[in-house]
Amino acid sequence: MNSHSSSSGDTTKTEHIEAAAAAWLSLRDRGLNADETTQFMHWIQLDPRHAIVFDQLDRVWLDFDRLGAVAAQPTFEATPDADLLAPRVRSRTQRTLVWGLIGASAAAAILLLAVTQLQPPRHTAETKVGAFQKIDLPDGTVAQLNTDSAIDIDFTANARLVRLVRGEVFFQVTKDPARPFVVTAGPVAIRAVGTAFNVRHDPTGIDVLVTEGQVQVRDADKGASLLASPDGIKITPLLIAGERVLVPVRPLGASSALASVVKVTDSGVQRALAWQERRLEFDSASLTAVVREFNRYNRIRLVIVDEELAAKRFNGTFRADGYESLVRLLEADFGVNATRREGMIELSIRR
Repeated sequence: MNSHSSSSGDTTKTEHIEAAAAAWLSLRDRGLNADETTQFMHWIQLDPRHAIVFDQLDRVWLDFDRLGAVAAQPTFEATPDADLLAPRVRSRTQRTLVWGLIGASAAAAILLLAVTQLQPPRHTAETKVGAFQKIDLPDGTVAQLNTDSAIDIDFTANARLVRLVRGEVFFQVTKDPARPFVVTAGPVAIRAVGTAFNVRHDPTGIDVLVTEGQVQVRDADKGASLLASPDGIKITPLLIAGERVLVPVRPLGASSALASVVKVTDSGVQRALAWQERRLEFDSASLTAVVREFNRYNRIRLVIVDEELAAKRFNGTFRADGYESLVRLLEADFGVNATRREGMIELSIRR
């Protein structure tokens, strides 16, 4: 290697250190969390130049802060700050480095802003009633949020954590054995590596459906498996593709009961995930269940007045926002009377 190549390589290395130091200084001023502190100390120990450059940049920014304070004063002092105005004795190399650091700090600030905007903060995504959203998580995992849903995300160097605050989300998880992907929903924790599964959290419980690969379904507090075979006795460690489980919401302070694993047909999976195409599919569903689903997607509430009507069974496919189509069908073919009031439609048997 010639001297020119060596010099070019040293310059590039210095620029990288300067940019990294500027980024760490920005994070330091914001406040480092525990993981960032550990990573910063590791970076400092990798190369003696890291601490030197970080300290020099810190001093430059301190000078800027002091100049800013002087400019903010309403009046000038008769005796100026000697320390502030005193020339600093620096070699030509140091002066070059300082100006390089100023440029690096500006670039790092822009980079830090871009990274902050791209990396989702906690409570990353939320949908309103009737809205849907697909987002790319930092690891490449895709999350599809159904109506009225919200998730919190907390990705670290060692784990990928998502909390389903409410609603329903389908995850297509990027494989990363070194960082488990864990979704918590109430008292339930679903752990995966690379797989695809749907999680729904509603007042009745937490419904987990696996469409690809396999997941663990555990008690979020105790870590024990919540899966049982259909006989309710034999522990099943994994929920695999084509299986689903409904973990009932337990009373406060009660222990989690094992939930039976149910096999799901291809058509059953299609019905469960029809919402991704803005559709609702029903197969011998009670009108109570049909109405409950429509009410998830629409602000006009359907209300069943007669208990006899609530038990009737229905088949069909509808647009998620097509409650009017359902009402017309009920009126025309099922002897239902629809009474429209402010914000609701009451359904009763025509007398």
